[in-house]
Amino acid sequence: MDLKITENFPLSTCTTFRCGGPADRLVVVDSKEELLEALKLPRPFILGNGSNVLFADAGYRGTVIKFGPGLSKVQVRGCKVKAGAGALLANAAKAACAKGLSGMEFATGIPGSVGGAVFMNAGAYDGCIADIVTKVDSMPQLEEYGLSYRHSAFMDRGAIILGAEFTLKRGDQEDIDAKVADLSMRRRTKQPLSYPSAGSFFKRPEGYFAGKLIQDAGLKGRTVGGAQVSELHAGFIINIGGATTKDITDLMHIVQQEVADRFGVELVPEVRIIEE
Repeated sequence: MDLKITENFPLSTCTTFRCGGPADRLVVVDSKEELLEALKLPRPFILGNGSNVLFADAGYRGTVIKFGPGLSKVQVRGCKVKAGAGALLANAAKAACAKGLSGMEFATGIPGSVGGAVFMNAGAYDGCIADIVTKVDSMPQLEEYGLSYRHSAFMDRGAIILGAEFTLKRGDQEDIDAKVADLSMRRRTKQPLSYPSAGSFFKRPEGYFAGKLIQDAGLKGRTVGGAQVSELHAGFIINIGGATTKDITDLMHIVQQEVADRFGVELVPEVRIIEE
């Protein structure tokens, strides 16, 4: 089987933070059979849309696997949306909304892949994947998904997600369109979408909001190299130009330390930091 392999692939081109060094090899797979073959290569790592991942500046000494069109299809049948793991979650959500299905509006602005979204139980505003997912195809196949805040059994087991099925409800098209438009406006006005980032950098501490803690600690606008705590939304660390992964993680540590010193609250990154 001939796999599509690119050596010394720049990971900065496939992560939303736009930083990180090269992977030894990138493999794009279009079937389960190709995936099984790719998994035999050294140190395989499954990468979705790269929207919640930071790779080391030195890169990744192994194999990064991405899903191609064959594993990225979206189908809407009745009240169910079936999507391959490589599909963009936002595209699946928009397809559902266009068919008059409600329940997935929250996902129209989430930049991750379906596989990544299920893996971390992604969510925004008033919804999350746990609310709508009814079936997940994975290796190994799990019967219990263990979905909780930014966590799943797929994380615990190191399972690979191949696709998911979401069950929604019929809704009023005007109401659906209005909700999507409202959420889009809120994102545009309250989030620093013009800069590379990974969205909300930290998990929400119980009883608090990470962005509010960071803002109250006086950290808005704090920079390290090309990394900055966004002046628009303190829950975002952004790449204002030429940021390295070290810039971002050094700033992360500063934020964690100052919030802990001032409020006694531990901030845990939502972003996955992948070592060389």
